[in-house]
Amino acid sequence: MSSIPKDLYLTKQVRELDRIAIEEFNVPSFELMQRAGKVAFEALQQQWPDTKKILVFVGPGNNGGDGYVIADLALRANMQVEVIQVGDHTKLKGDAKKAHAEYVKNGGQNIQFSTNGLIECEVIVDAMLGTGLTRVVSAEFKAAITQINQSGAAVLSADIPSGLDADCGIAMGSAVIADLTVTFVGMKLGLVTGAGRLYSGDVIFNDLKIPKKVYKSMSATCEQINIQELKSLLGTRHANAHKGNFGHVLVIGGNKGMAGSVMLAAEAAARTGAGLISVATLPQHVVAEVSMCREVMVHAVENAKQLEALLKRATVIAIGPGLGQDAWAKKLLARVLEFKLPMVIDADALNLLAQDPVENENWVLTPHPGEAARLLKLSSTEVQENRLATVQAVQKKYKGICLLKGSGSLIASKQHCSVCTSGNPGMATGGMGDVLTGIIAGLIAQGLSQYDAARFGAQLHAQSADIVAKDGMRGMLASDLFMPLRNLVNAVCN
Repeated sequence: MSSIPKDLYLTKQVRELDRIAIEEFNVPSFELMQRAGKVAFEALQQQWPDTKKILVFVGPGNNGGDGYVIADLALRANMQVEVIQVGDHTKLKGDAKKAHAEYVKNGGQNIQFSTNGLIECEVIVDAMLGTGLTRVVSAEFKAAITQINQSGAAVLSADIPSGLDADCGIAMGSAVIADLTVTFVGMKLGLVTGAGRLYSGDVIFNDLKIPKKVYKSMSATCEQINIQELKSLLGTRHANAHKGNFGHVLVIGGNKGMAGSVMLAAEAAARTGAGLISVATLPQHVVAEVSMCREVMVHAVENAKQLEALLKRATVIAIGPGLGQDAWAKKLLARVLEFKLPMVIDADALNLLAQDPVENENWVLTPHPGEAARLLKLSSTEVQENRLATVQAVQKKYKGICLLKGSGSLIASKQHCSVCTSGNPGMATGGMGDVLTGIIAGLIAQGLSQYDAARFGAQLHAQSADIVAKDGMRGMLASDLFMPLRNLVNAVCN
């Protein structure tokens, strides 16, 4: 993605930013519409410079007004332009009606939408439904969306792909799949989390030259993570540093048949820079696990009592990778929860927690949507329908920090929320979550707060995967992230 600002907003907040700019700073609303159309048209020209013919799908609201401005500019640039009207355009009013009149005055032609077939073109501009959509798209708009998605033409969406919920990043029955989305005034959270990333394609943001003071009147709902801020938290290492300065991570897990999970987390913590790494696992896994990473201290643990000495030496605990849900797992988790150490809870430790909920201010919970659903007694579909509400609900119920994994991972504390806009589909493979657990634990061991460790851990994890993906996404293994991770941490902090 490109040109995405740090601050991310909900629809109601963007509307308020609009209102403040218009009413309190005297920025004419029609001028904002003209600026939006100009920015979108210039993006179209830059992205597809040889375009000679475009179709502009417009709805009867202000998003359609943006479309008429784009169409008018295309006419003036001597392009072939056809405007496809979807919905009842007798309802055009205000700025949208004015933009339509300008387009017609300059010789523009309108065609009412038909399902009979699409006129051939190089680029389609989607300006049908803006951020005001609150219900499933109607049959006519759904048919238009289907026609656009099946056209084979390049697609630019103005402000937001039609049919996409701007807050939650879900399709409201159906949504345009854009190659490029040019969004205005405030960056919408729904463009960067959940399915929003699929529908929005590349994203360009433009503030339409709204006065900076407008933004100071409101706090953003969420913020994009800036990995460069990690430098001030980790910094460079002093010449007389020793391993004791960088914490001791204890990773607990590796039940029958799952020895690899706990070692992925352990090595990830080491590659992130933790000073010492211990693993507590079943006795039968010790020899194999030592051979996986010789720098990790692997301990046979048959019962909770054997954890005692390890817990006393640890700086941070990571529990869950390959833990299982049998009696062994339950007893180890119960003992860990009695300690006041910072901890990262993942995988089966989350599933066990869902069965017997408790609160803890000192942990980071890292559920994927299925685990979050169990933690809240919801369905996975309900989780994905509102990822922001989900991550906030888990945090409120269990305290500490919650990191909701998935496309556009969200990280919530009691006061703050961050979103990770990096990452790729190659990460959809076993062991990725174990690596993330280890990274977060490794950062906590080096002195970061749980919130900072969670958000920067998510970003390091995703950016490392993006580096690996340069050689292709298929066949990516969780362990492929280790060297890019090490290089990235050092590049940021040195």
